[in-house]
Amino acid sequence: MGNLKTEPALDRPDLLAAPVADALRSWAGGDRTEVAAIDPGLADTAAFCAEYGVRLDESANCVIVAGKREGVVRYAACLLLATTRADVNGVVRRHLGVRKLSFAPMDEAVALTGMEYGGITPIGLPPEWPILVDPRVLAAPSVVIGSGVRHGKLWLPGALAAELPHAEVVEGLARELG
Repeated sequence: MGNLKTEPALDRPDLLAAPVADALRSWAGGDRTEVAAIDPGLADTAAFCAEYGVRLDESANCVIVAGKREGVVRYAACLLLATTRADVNGVVRRHLGVRKLSFAPMDEAVALTGMEYGGITPIGLPPEWPILVDPRVLAAPSVVIGSGVRHGKLWLPGALAAELPHAEVVEGLARELG
């Protein structure tokens, strides 16, 4: 992946948030996931891709959304390529069965996931949260995602995202940017 030096993720817990490390140890795909150290100041997608030679269509973003139903806040993660944008007010809102949906506030997402902002990943999220995956992620030979901390990035085969616990592949989840 670009000019990243990857190694088995399970060998480098220092590059993972604690919930991510725990999830990787118990997930069958954990042994097929690699990690690379990066400059934490370059964790945001555009800066990361430019510095490390990773194409935007090889980088997947995890966005956390929140909506209420019957007075209860429901959270979900959306995993999509960096070349796309989640259809939050259409497909995602209807899929979760909520009236209004928005991106979860940063402090809330960080507190609930145990991960750093800019490093939130679908691996290790609270088990009651569905992980909605855009089919384009699965079609990618490999993708780079967050590792739960800003100083690391995970690499995995795109198709492996469908095997994440609580993952649901959702047609129409994302739209191309532009």
